[in-house]
Amino acid sequence: MTPELCFKPVTLCDKRWVDEIVLAENSPSADFNFGNIYIWDKRYRQLICRCGDRMLTKLRYAGKPFFVFPIGSGPLRPAVETLRAFAAFKGYPFCLRGITEKNRAELEAEYPGRFVYEEDTDNADYIYLAEKLSTYAGKSLHGKKNHCNRFEAENDWDFVPLTRELIPGCLDMLDLWSEENAERLDKSVSFEHDAVVRAFAAYERLSLEGGVLRVGGKIVGFTVGEMTSRDTFDVHFEKAEGSINGAYPMVCRELTRMMMARHPSLVYMNREDDMGLEPLRRSKLSYKPEYLLKKYTARWIDDETA
Repeated sequence: MTPELCFKPVTLCDKRWVDEIVLAENSPSADFNFGNIYIWDKRYRQLICRCGDRMLTKLRYAGKPFFVFPIGSGPLRPAVETLRAFAAFKGYPFCLRGITEKNRAELEAEYPGRFVYEEDTDNADYIYLAEKLSTYAGKSLHGKKNHCNRFEAENDWDFVPLTRELIPGCLDMLDLWSEENAERLDKSVSFEHDAVVRAFAAYERLSLEGGVLRVGGKIVGFTVGEMTSRDTFDVHFEKAEGSINGAYPMVCRELTRMMMARHPSLVYMNREDDMGLEPLRRSKLSYKPEYLLKKYTARWIDDETA
């Protein structure tokens, strides 16, 4: 018999119950918040359902079926066993993606020695102290601070909250940015472009937050994200005109300041992964992350040895 799992496509109507589960998980990972699940759905074709107080997620990655660690609260084993039964019925290998060190410890406590883990280095999240990004204080970030000083000296600028009225201008800038970076970033540009458009279309209903950098009234940068845990803000997108010296560091700094003012509990900024792209990796490292949030794929050992 087919396990009674009602997997369904992600819709905005799911946000309330997913948010409850995400809050209970309270993970800094960018993989779990509803915004990312929703806006990247075209790429990963995610299906979700509820299992007690946990969320079950099926997706496709590199053309293969995977499941996500069942986040939430309450007993872990019933959720894992439900996914295992579903995978067996479908003939899928039982593989869980997005496993953090905390998730790995939970799996090992429940299933000692039953999973083999492979680190997904391209999907590690870059986690930064918000206080450092808000000032660029210290020798290691002195270059970023200098770029901001130069930007402020050379430009008539402001940084304002991203609102519905500013979205058309951001989309115009996104189109230009995508054209200029298409060759450098290859297929990832088209996927990201779709995700940004999807985010803007449901901006308010997704409870996203962001800011817009302007010079002389013209949009030269924008950024969008959401709180992903009680102390971590997840930056989904950050775009700026690369030809303007200091535009990127300014967008990062000003968003951090804005979010710190809005969310007194904020400690960390998650600037997400580098997708295995070397230029993006160098850029993220240049902001001096506090740590990288490692991710693993967990494979059930029976499938490994079959």
